[in-house]
Amino acid sequence: MGELVDRVDEEDLVVGVVERAEAIEKGWLHRVATTVCRDPRGRILVHRRPDGISRFPGQYNWLIGGAAEAGESYEEAAARELSEELGVFGVPVRHVFKFLCRGEISPYWLGVHEAVVRGAIVPDPTEIDWYGWFGEGELLEAVGRGRFVSDGVEALRRYLAA
Repeated sequence: MGELVDRVDEEDLVVGVVERAEAIEKGWLHRVATTVCRDPRGRILVHRRPDGISRFPGQYNWLIGGAAEAGESYEEAAARELSEELGVFGVPVRHVFKFLCRGEISPYWLGVHEAVVRGAIVPDPTEIDWYGWFGEGELLEAVGRGRFVSDGVEALRRYLAA
């Protein structure tokens, strides 16, 4: 059995549990939780996805995250993804906003969180090929000239407006 996620409706209410692959294939709404990682100086973590990965290979992103598992809250999923992708444990995540993202691969509800990451990170090489810390101005410049995940660019626009 594949990764189970909550299938949700246009109001983000759970209507069932399905495999994530099926939700993507059939365009069913589900939940994705992401985190904007800042260092104590306020810089934002930017990373590059590996070339061989199934979703957004070789592209840059400023969000860390993934699908919320069935029954998992956005905050729980965001914290789990930080531990899985960055090797960061016990870092509190703060909900910033959520929106219905019409996504490049499929539609989903995207929960955006923030966390201050102190100390060393140990990125999962199957998820993160490279990373660096950017000021907001540097991030905007990089987005303007680089290959960034399109869903993340939409989230950045909303994040900066919030």
